[in-house]
Amino acid sequence: MHDTPIDRQEFQSMYTAAPHRTHTHRTRITANLTRGAIATAVAVALAVGGGVAAQSTVPPAATPGAAAVVAPSMPSFADVAERVSPAVVNVTVVAQGAPDQATGSEGLPEGVPMEEFFKRFFEQPGGPHGRPGNHRTEGAGSGFVIDPTGLVVTNNHVVDGANEITVTLNDGTKHKAKVLGRDEKTDLALLKIEVGHPLPAVDLTESKSARVGDWVLAVGNPFGLGGTVTAGIVSARGRDIHSGPYDDYIQIDAPINRGNSGGPLFDAYGRVIGVNTAIYSPTGGSVGIGFAIPAETVKTVVAQLRAEGRVERGWLGVQIQPVTEEIAAALGLPGTAGVLVADVLPDGPAAGTELKAGDVILKVGGQGIKDYKELPRLIAATKAGTEVTLELVRAGKPETVKVKVGAMPGNESLAKNGGPAGDEQAKAQLGLRLAPLTPELRRQLDLTPGSRGVYVSQVQPGSPAEEAGITAGCLISMVGGAPVSTPAQVSEAIRAAAATKRSAVMLRVEKDGRPMFIAVPFAA
Repeated sequence: MHDTPIDRQEFQSMYTAAPHRTHTHRTRITANLTRGAIATAVAVALAVGGGVAAQSTVPPAATPGAAAVVAPSMPSFADVAERVSPAVVNVTVVAQGAPDQATGSEGLPEGVPMEEFFKRFFEQPGGPHGRPGNHRTEGAGSGFVIDPTGLVVTNNHVVDGANEITVTLNDGTKHKAKVLGRDEKTDLALLKIEVGHPLPAVDLTESKSARVGDWVLAVGNPFGLGGTVTAGIVSARGRDIHSGPYDDYIQIDAPINRGNSGGPLFDAYGRVIGVNTAIYSPTGGSVGIGFAIPAETVKTVVAQLRAEGRVERGWLGVQIQPVTEEIAAALGLPGTAGVLVADVLPDGPAAGTELKAGDVILKVGGQGIKDYKELPRLIAATKAGTEVTLELVRAGKPETVKVKVGAMPGNESLAKNGGPAGDEQAKAQLGLRLAPLTPELRRQLDLTPGSRGVYVSQVQPGSPAEEAGITAGCLISMVGGAPVSTPAQVSEAIRAAAATKRSAVMLRVEKDGRPMFIAVPFAA
């Protein structure tokens, strides 16, 4: 048999991976592969010349009577990788005195089934808490240049809380970067580096052209190793991993690991169709299930970050839930399409309109709603001040309601944001992640309808809030002497207290069903 070197490597790998195979098994496998190769060669000859007598693609056999093996035709991404790799960068960060920002599930709400398997794959050399005995935390991720002037896209969780950000280009040169803007809800960030000359850049395209089964390439910085290219296919579209209100991920099986966060996902033509953001893994490494933010979302968010440094989203001010089969049957609906309005917030844009709790919204501006996640995405993409027409069903009858979309309130998280901040804002970051008391959450916590406050969904390790004894699951009902009912009110009250030059802020916290006042010191 005349084997090429690559054939021998493939066979060696097969036997190394399965040492229990006997010699008889190996002979049978080799014979089967040989027969398959001959069949492939005959098929190729028929396709090319119409018969076996056509020019053969089979090399001459090494010995009389021995069949030759034809290597299968596989796609090569070498040209694409060579073209796009110069635009892919490594992003390294340093956070001084910050708590760990790469626990493996940040950005995911508590209580998500198997939440420990969803990972924000952000690499921290030296272990998850940085160097032992040192508050200096280092990490590495990926990014890519979208403009020759030095604009770099990466994940928000890569630069969140960073005091220093360094971008390493494909040629090995290092450049300090500053954050132009970040968006926590989509986990995207836009950086700027000054190089002094135009940089290779890649374009964001429409990910809708990528179908399930199409080839994709992931390029990034896994485990801090530098530029690495892996290939796979699109496994699914429209995945919701419960990481935020606008989940619409592309699922891929291209191997991606820690350090790939923020790297680009290319189609077979070298066009960016997404940003690699999360993996599903019980081990922390790639098991063939990864998730990328679609390029359409990236383009919209990056355009706003570039122009304004922030993202403004439309908002209706309603609490919603999916229409289950049971709800559809109870309401007499023909199917589960649409969104059920659970509550209309008293301070939201929909307050004072004809929209009511119990309405089922079927269309927004003439566009049908099949999944309840579609409504937040559609409204978020609508400019504040725009009047939209909602087609709905109320008590079994069709209704039409007009609502003027408002601007979504500011970031509801008090965790460190890593961007420029004044002294008061920096002091006010106590390490809390907050959520409003939705009707569903009230039911889960068995609260009375009149209960007020804000739910603590997460407390950063080592933060002032944790040291003061606040834990996830607590309710904050007062800041200072003022009652609060929204995360924005808590944030504003803490900032106001920080501006008074006090050393701590007093919070009324309900913990394990018991109310108590807790003084939380501000950062020094």
